[in-house]
Amino acid sequence: MTLLAFASSIEDYRFDRNKVHSAETIIYITLAAVICGAETWNEIEDFGHCKIDFFSRTIPSFNGIPSHDTFNRFFTVLDTSYFENQFREWVKSICGKYKGVVAIDGKTICGAYESEEAKLFRGTYLKPSSPKYKLHMVSAWAADNGISLGQIKTEEKSNEITAIPELLEALDIKECIITIDAMGCQKTIASKIIDKEADYVLAVKNNHMHLYKEIEHFFTIWSAEKPNRVSVYEKSETGHGRLEKRTCIACDNLYWLNTKDFTQWAGLKTFACVITERTVPGEKGPRKQKETRYYISSLALDAELIASSVRKHWSVENNLHWQLDVSFNEDYGRKKNNAAVNFSLVSKTALSMLKHYESKSSIARKRKSAGWSDDVLQSILSVEKF
Repeated sequence: MTLLAFASSIEDYRFDRNKVHSAETIIYITLAAVICGAETWNEIEDFGHCKIDFFSRTIPSFNGIPSHDTFNRFFTVLDTSYFENQFREWVKSICGKYKGVVAIDGKTICGAYESEEAKLFRGTYLKPSSPKYKLHMVSAWAADNGISLGQIKTEEKSNEITAIPELLEALDIKECIITIDAMGCQKTIASKIIDKEADYVLAVKNNHMHLYKEIEHFFTIWSAEKPNRVSVYEKSETGHGRLEKRTCIACDNLYWLNTKDFTQWAGLKTFACVITERTVPGEKGPRKQKETRYYISSLALDAELIASSVRKHWSVENNLHWQLDVSFNEDYGRKKNNAAVNFSLVSKTALSMLKHYESKSSIARKRKSAGWSDDVLQSILSVEKF
C-alpha cells in the first residue's frame, strides 16, 4: 500500500460542511511537510503553498492547500485508536510478516499533553481537579527493519505496565523476540508474550529484588563453581576512539536461582548477564568503565542470540527516540491531546520513510534534499516496501 493509498483510507470524522479539503489531501500534505522538516501547523500550511504544483499533480482529490486551522482541527478530532489501527495495517502491507527483535520502550513528550478539564480551564483563574499530564508514548520498534510497528499512549511513565499488554495484544508478534527494560519485567507481560507465541528477553533490576539478588549471586560465583549448562559469548568493537568489549553469559539451569519464584514466569528458560567494558580515551589517559546488566528470557541456551537481542533493543533509543528528539524536535512541540498523539504517529511514519530512502545521507540531509527536490520527495513518498 502506497502512502497515498494509506492517506485515502482514513475516514473523515468532520462535519460535511467542513469538508472543503479531503482527508487524503490533509494527511498526505502533512506527511510530506513533516518529512521535509515542518514542525507546526503553520509550517505545514506554508510548505503546502510552496509545493502547490507538486501536490496538484500527485493528489487526485486536491482542492487547494488547507489552512493551519484545518490541519489542527482534523488531527484533533481524528480518533487516535482508529488512526493507529490504520497505521498498523499500512505497516503490515509494506513490511509483511516480521519475525525479528521487537523493542518496546516508552518516551515522554514534554509539555505535549493536558487533560480535557485542564483545556477547558485554560486562560482562567480556575484550577482543574485533575492535573496536567505529560504525554507518554509506548512504542514497539522493529529493530531489524527500522520501523515503528505501533504505539499506545499513557498519562504517566508508571502506566507502561498496563499499556504494554494492550500494545502486545494489538500486534502480530508471533515468532518475534520481545525486549523490554526493567519497567516491563512483569509476570503478566511475560505471560502475554508467550500467549502470543513469541519469546522475550526482559531486563531485571531492583523492582524484583529477590530475583535480581539470586541472579547477581550466581554470576558472582559462577566462574569459581564452573557449573554446566552455561553459554558464553564475547565480542569486541572499536569506534569513536574507544574500545568496547561485551560478554554475555547465559544459564538454563533455573534451579541455581535457589527459589521457586521462577516457576511463576511463563516460558522462562534462561537467565543471563551482559558485561560491558569500555576503554575511553581522556586527557589523563584512558578511562575504563564497566557495567553489568541482568536478564531473564524464554529463549533456549544461546548466549550469542541473547546478546544480539539485548544489543538490538537499544536501537529503539538510538534510532527512534533520539531521532524524534534531535531531528524532529518532538519535545518542543506544544500540540495537545489527540493532535499530539496523532502528530507523534505522523513523525514516526515520516522517520521510517526517511530511513528507508536509498541514500547514505543523514536524516537531516535527507529532509533538506526532499524539501529542495520534488523528485527526491516523490521517491520517499512512493516507497511501497521496507
